Amino acid sequence: MLPPAVPYKLPNWLAGPVASLGGLGIFLVAFLDSSVLSFPIINDLLVIHLSIQTPAHMPWYALMATLGSVSGCVVLYYIARKGGAAWFRKRAGTRAAQARQWVERNGFLATAIPAVLPPPMPFKVFVLAAGVFRVPLRTFVLALLLARGLRYFAEGFLAVRYGAAAAGWLLTHKLEFTAIALALILLSYLISRLLLRPRNL
Repeated sequence: MLPPAVPYKLPNWLAGPVASLGGLGIFLVAFLDSSVLSFPIINDLLVIHLSIQTPAHMPWYALMATLGSVSGCVVLYYIARKGGAAWFRKRAGTRAAQARQWVERNGFLATAIPAVLPPPMPFKVFVLAAGVFRVPLRTFVLALLLARGLRYFAEGFLAVRYGAAAAGWLLTHKLEFTAIALALILLSYLISRLLLRPRNL
């Protein structure tokens, strides 16, 4: 069963299957949202709602949301690589120059930070930029797994712990939640840079 807000934001052809597929339904919505369509916040609501309904399955729901989002982003990444810079500039509009600077300076953070931020962050602009400016696929996927995994597993944890109040808590404490997520991503990035730094013999 879908949360009350979801059926009004999903088309009829999608709402039915999502309601009956559980984790696979989350994967489908996350994949479509991150690639060719747009369903802002729906993945988050689904993870929270289904985790409340079946707490023991929370890791599965969060994992499906993460993998669905990463898979959809990889599709969009390859579309952008084939489409080229002109298509990116048309899609990104006035944000094109800013997105390009982010990507050229650091492909990992330029992907991970937008991926963990809630709407109205223009996340797909940075996915397109990663494809157009050829961020290494491994870096791109690792950044997405870390950021999206952190976001959805944290939401699932809050849903299991606080029940129906979790969605309201996230809305009223959105800045705090985002700040903690960003701090964890930056910490992970700094640790990885230190561990992978060449050592002088």
